[in-house]
Amino acid sequence: MRHIALACFLLVPGAALASECPAAPDNSEQIAHLIEDIRVAPNEMHARTISNRMWELWADAPDEAAQAILDNGMSRRRAWDLLGALNEFDRLVAYCPDYAEGYNQRAFVQYLRQNYAAALVDLDRALALSPNHIAAMSGRALSLMGLGRLDEARVALSDALELNPWLPERGLVAPGGPLEPKGKDI
Repeated sequence: MRHIALACFLLVPGAALASECPAAPDNSEQIAHLIEDIRVAPNEMHARTISNRMWELWADAPDEAAQAILDNGMSRRRAWDLLGALNEFDRLVAYCPDYAEGYNQRAFVQYLRQNYAAALVDLDRALALSPNHIAAMSGRALSLMGLGRLDEARVALSDALELNPWLPERGLVAPGGPLEPKGKDI
């Protein structure tokens, strides 16, 4: 019976609004431990394994229906069906307005569409719900960079790198990178 209800939910537009989304799993303690681990990771390969575990926790949706929408949206995004992905993430945010990953994924689609201002709105909401969401932090830096707000992007990326020094975006703050820290005049 549960699968029939899930199938009806997925087929009927707006059905998500007819049902209340449960609270998202509280993985904050696990994320905090993973952040401690990634800060002292001996190499990039080890850090990638830790980062993948973080992604598993962030993508742990509140219920089966939300998980199905999230998974479908991510599949659409990977296939570059950005409008389809955006529609799925709109549904997810409407159904689960307190689930940070819905906003983070919708922001990623907006970033890919070069709608950086819309991405920032969603990233700010994701971070309000999950302050240590490193991917949202780095996404925020990239969106600020896309808007030409380089000083803000530099600070946002620095905050993300404090939590995960192995982020692929770390090259942006390296010497010669677009977010290279400003030097001091003599």
